[in-house]
Amino acid sequence: MKTKTETGIKEVLKLLEEGNPFRAQEMVSSLYEQDLDSKELTFTNRCCTFWIDITKRLRTIQDPFERSQRILPEWKIFQSFLQRVKTPVYIPALTAMQIGFFSSALQLYTQLLDERDFVKKIEIYRGAGICYKEIGNYNNARVCLVEANDICQRNKINAASIIAELADCYALCGEERKSKVLFREAFFIDPESIDITFLDSELIKNLIKKTREKGYSGRELLYWIPVFGSIYRVFNITRDIESNDLSKIKIDFYAMENEFKDPSCNKKILIPRLFNYALRLIDFYNLHQEENMKAINELKNKMCLWDQGIYEEYIK
Repeated sequence: MKTKTETGIKEVLKLLEEGNPFRAQEMVSSLYEQDLDSKELTFTNRCCTFWIDITKRLRTIQDPFERSQRILPEWKIFQSFLQRVKTPVYIPALTAMQIGFFSSALQLYTQLLDERDFVKKIEIYRGAGICYKEIGNYNNARVCLVEANDICQRNKINAASIIAELADCYALCGEERKSKVLFREAFFIDPESIDITFLDSELIKNLIKKTREKGYSGRELLYWIPVFGSIYRVFNITRDIESNDLSKIKIDFYAMENEFKDPSCNKKILIPRLFNYALRLIDFYNLHQEENMKAINELKNKMCLWDQGIYEEYIK
């Protein structure tokens, strides 16, 4: 990169951090005249173009809440674009865009915090929490996500996605024990509702990577994450199960066992679900040794029948 380009691109990155992709692209265009072959400029220009397109799309949405609902999906589209693009990623530009994008998004979310509808309020606090997390303000992220989770609990709403975000936040804050408990809880409650795009801590990213390396993707990946979380001792902090929850777990587990007998069942999803429930029950029995060691052995035998390879990894 030429000296003049290096100086100019610093100003471009500052503009991106400040949330001004239009002015940033104007500067990139002028720098191109001096350094047409710069890969850094090419990638930075792509960031500007993509963000400008996002901005134009969002401006067509009149309702502020609906606009806020489109922000995070737009970033996911950008992430998919990055996986396809052949231009080498220029990290400073990507970082500057991330800071600017989520700082701008946060302004919209904070304007909506007085919303009274509790369903919308959950989404607003979740969105604000994610934005704070993506710009590195983990304490404020935790405050927002705790509030979103509290609203869910008060209204008996499935909060798996928010619990996962909160677990991620605790991991980023160095509170690994809390993080592990909450991650396991979230992936047990409802793996499919969890958007792993915005999970940033090394704890969960490494687990997701290892699970992908086993050949799983899509829905299947989400159901296997908690299983390998237990196998690799990532989700090694457990909580006791209350009697009402235990009864429900046993009923659901029994229903899944019956479903497994049906040759037409979706084993790709059912097997990791069975493993997840079996591992949860084993943890409970291990906390209450007087309950029944025979029950643990029976569960292990079933696991061996469902998938011997996975079972052998578990008992290593």
